[in-house]
Amino acid sequence: MSISAVTLTEEEYLLPGNRSCPGCALSLAYRHILKALAGQAIITVPASCLTVLMGMYPLTSASVPCVNTPFASTGAAATGLVAGLKAVGRRGLTVAAIAGDGGTYDIGIQSLSGAAEREEDFIYICYDNEGYMNTGNQRSGSTPSGAVSGTTPLGKPQNQKDIIAIMEAHGIPYLATASATYPLDLYKKVRKAKEISGTRFIHVFTPCPPGWRFPSSDTIEIGKLAVETGLVALYEIENGIFRLTSASESLALKGNLKPLSEYLGRQGRFKNLTQPQINEWQDRINTRWKAYLKRANEAR
Repeated sequence: MSISAVTLTEEEYLLPGNRSCPGCALSLAYRHILKALAGQAIITVPASCLTVLMGMYPLTSASVPCVNTPFASTGAAATGLVAGLKAVGRRGLTVAAIAGDGGTYDIGIQSLSGAAEREEDFIYICYDNEGYMNTGNQRSGSTPSGAVSGTTPLGKPQNQKDIIAIMEAHGIPYLATASATYPLDLYKKVRKAKEISGTRFIHVFTPCPPGWRFPSSDTIEIGKLAVETGLVALYEIENGIFRLTSASESLALKGNLKPLSEYLGRQGRFKNLTQPQINEWQDRINTRWKAYLKRANEAR
């Protein structure tokens, strides 16, 4: 996926003033998601950081219509919006469900899974800041092992849930991973998803300064380190065909990953990790990265 081929629209759909935290990666991601949708969309969101960013009625920081829905029902709300637009004969509008990891991995997974099984025609975007950040940084199914949170003060003992593998098992036509710190890659993937029918799923890695305990000025650097260490891989799966994209594609061609310790050491939430835990985590990443490379080579 050539980043040089991307031309961003100059029109802005997210106003510069909003209620997000300093250094919030979500605001960067959301800006480019709306640009990719060219404002021709109806957004539905559950309780999350995005509802805070959007603002409280009648004030909002975005120029697209947004339907707030209960935590568990984002997939169902998107399904209803698609049906409603079809019933009134409205064409040209994309329904996009945008939820955090808590509303995707955990509380909202049943309505998302049901919609995907029925092949409902919308884009589902999970912005993943690895915890319930809007309510005080409680652990979620996406919180990585060893991470300190409001409910795991000594570090979470369990590994993350593999949400991409779960969604791929539904046989949907398009899945992708992205990062807010590589916004042009995200932009192009949303643009591609917009032109595909059926349920499309995009997972967006969104570093969170207060929750992850790093300076707000380091958001971009933390996001890039996640990719450069292989912790986050940027790829897409279109009709079952796997392809690395952007910086991950370059890493596959040019050389080795950076040590995971460079990423972990920049965040206070990993202060309790022991060296054996770091080594175990590094081994998991190395194994997964080799699997990505193998799958990408097989698809050529």
